[in-house]
Amino acid sequence: MHSLKTALITGGTGAIGKAIARLIAEKPGYEVIILARNPNKAEDTVDYLKNVTGNQQISYVLANLSEKEEIKKLAGLWDKPLHVLVNNAGVTPRRREETPEGIEMQWATNVLGYFRMMKYFIPHLKKSAPARIVNVASYWAGDLDMADPEFKYRHYNNNTAYRQSKQADRMLTVAFADMLKTHNITVNVCHPGDVRSRLSTDLGFGGHESPEEGADTPAWLATSPEVEGVTGKYFEHRHMTNCPFGQNKEQVEKLFELCDKY
Repeated sequence: MHSLKTALITGGTGAIGKAIARLIAEKPGYEVIILARNPNKAEDTVDYLKNVTGNQQISYVLANLSEKEEIKKLAGLWDKPLHVLVNNAGVTPRRREETPEGIEMQWATNVLGYFRMMKYFIPHLKKSAPARIVNVASYWAGDLDMADPEFKYRHYNNNTAYRQSKQADRMLTVAFADMLKTHNITVNVCHPGDVRSRLSTDLGFGGHESPEEGADTPAWLATSPEVEGVTGKYFEHRHMTNCPFGQNKEQVEKLFELCDKY
């Protein structure tokens, strides 16, 4: 049993998350755990994944990734190895919303959710190393304003807030890659492909690729021997692609410190 590799996928009930879970579960030797908010959706997804992959080592855990205490609690109770963490959960509400902690929802979920999952699960990843973190971001990235990340002063636009969050995810990938490279933990980030999902619909996009096409690059980064030892890189369609955001080390450090203060 211990030869199984354990993969944890956030946003595992969404279109892309479910497809990532499926692609990983289809590979021999992987136990897959999806992280979700809704227990009914999570149960349905686990049943579907077991049926379609034949892999019975699939389960779920519940947490709201927009809330710090929920992530800390989940990490504190975690009693398994962790070889792969895929940060994929994202939201893009059309109106500005806040979490119970009073943090703007996209910043809390899409950025701080990724940051905290990496931060609080590091001990588990270190114990299981070699381990991998895969952050699902987007080529649709930019507009980061560290002076006003929560749109308290700027006019809230869900498209701008989403672009900002994905730029931040790409930068945080570099920060964590630098921090973890001596621990045999790689951290990479990718654009998943253009899939019609709740998120793309909220942004007003369609999406011409299937969830499986969208999930291909994240699942490949999570499992493929081809990218063993590669860290701190940004990928589109399995190709390493130049990321201008990750190159400004000063800004990357500044963002890390900003997230750590929450």
